[in-house]
Amino acid sequence: DAIVTWIKKKTGPGISNITTTEDAESILTSEDKVVLGFLNSLVGPESEEFAAASKLDDDVNFYQTANPNVAKMFHLEANAKRPALVLLKKEAEKVAHFDGEFKKSVIAQFVSANKLPLVTTFTQESASLIFENPIKKQLLLFAASNDSQEVFPIFQEAAKLFKGKLIFVYVDIDNEEVGKPVADYFGIAGDAIKVLGYAGNDDTKKYILDGEVTLEKIKAFGKAFVEDKLKPFYKSDPIPENNDGDVKIIVGNNFDDIVLDESKDVLLELYAPWCGHCQSLEPTYNKLAKHLRGVESLVIAKMDGTTNEHPKAKILVDTDRTVVAFYKFIKKHASIPFKLQKPGSDSKARRKKK
Repeated sequence: DAIVTWIKKKTGPGISNITTTEDAESILTSEDKVVLGFLNSLVGPESEEFAAASKLDDDVNFYQTANPNVAKMFHLEANAKRPALVLLKKEAEKVAHFDGEFKKSVIAQFVSANKLPLVTTFTQESASLIFENPIKKQLLLFAASNDSQEVFPIFQEAAKLFKGKLIFVYVDIDNEEVGKPVADYFGIAGDAIKVLGYAGNDDTKKYILDGEVTLEKIKAFGKAFVEDKLKPFYKSDPIPENNDGDVKIIVGNNFDDIVLDESKDVLLELYAPWCGHCQSLEPTYNKLAKHLRGVESLVIAKMDGTTNEHPKAKILVDTDRTVVAFYKFIKKHASIPFKLQKPGSDSKARRKKK
């Protein structure tokens, strides 16, 4: 259905005419969401503006009519002031009436804000509608199926206050194929109900709602999220109790203390435990760290990028994955010059002192 809608938008006029109540009945029965323009005429400036707006949205079919009986079937009064516009969807909030200026950008913005349900359940099918939406801020509810019955109505009620500003999403953490991987991706562990804000722009950030999930807290959290007044949340494993190895273990919560220590130069590997390239690099990386462990100004470190995050964690090294190539890279870019002791130099020095 989505492919058919997209092709119609790209190859046709963008809008279709409804002239009879029979056609209207067929469309209302077969389509999950539609936009109808109730116009004075099916040709002319109003229709052209409406058609231009339809080209800005690939997900919803746009229809126009000049028939008052058709308009009534779409929840528009027969004597409504024209041009009138309505979006219908088979969801909890079935009807959305347009009250803005009849211009393509304003119409497209209205459709974008209202075409999704008040709360969209995260599925493989809905993922693109969520992440490709012009609205880049999302509020995600993570809850098991049983728990959702209690908190979902509260979440849905809050969503009414943020249409056009936030997309509200429900993630079923009992769903092993979709919900669980999404929870893992966002760093949500355990079975407790969680609400998370996600800003899916170029500089992605996450925000956690602390404490019990209530309507008032969701409303306050959403308002602060819209106004950019929240502190970002980053995933982190526990800080290791023992970190004395040649390769230092970095997690989100010790990143600042070790990696951003201005008294040291740090080479940091961001890896994934399942990554074959990372696994093949490990012996080389360990050998490099052992070779350089006597250099006090230098830290060789690694961080599991699947369970830890930091806004300044970026991959910058462009060199061959050999000990010699890494050494040359470090030697060239280190801000603190260093020299390696020759093998056995420590023992010779100790013998001279004796």
